[in-house]
Order: sequence, then C-alpha cells, then structure tokens
Amino acid sequence: MSDTYTLVFAYPDAPDRAPEDEDVVVVHRTDRLGPGGHALYADETGIVLAEISDQDEVRMVASGGHQDLKVSVRAHPA
Repeated sequence: MSDTYTLVFAYPDAPDRAPEDEDVVVVHRTDRLGPGGHALYADETGIVLAEISDQDEVRMVASGGHQDLKVSVRAHPA
C-alpha cells in the first residue's frame, strides 16, 4: 500500500462538463482509519478525504457539509 495516491475524479454525467473532464488531487496517508477500517488519506487542505483499501478501492469520506460524494473516482499510487 502506498503512502501517496493520486485521485482522479471524473464527471461523465454532468451536463455542464465535457465527458473527458477530470480533476486530479494528491492525497497522503494519515494516521486514521476510515469507516471500513482501511487507511484514510487526505489532501494538504484536509478537505478531500478518501478511504483506500489494500486493493486500491476508494471510498470518499465527507469532511464537511455540501459535498457531492457520488462523483466517479479512481486511485493510482503516486
């Protein structure tokens, strides 16, 4: 398991974005665990939180209100 991942967010169903539009965020392993018991990763602001399993499965974790966690996301070891 990597200490750093690149998260790639895609928006295939967003009417105001092109299908190939993607956002990329780098996250680093924290000392916390997510709700599924896997390592919790955060970006440098602490706003983007992701639980990443040992098989690179990603579960986004809300860090505050008004977050859309239904966006497609992939994780790649950095």
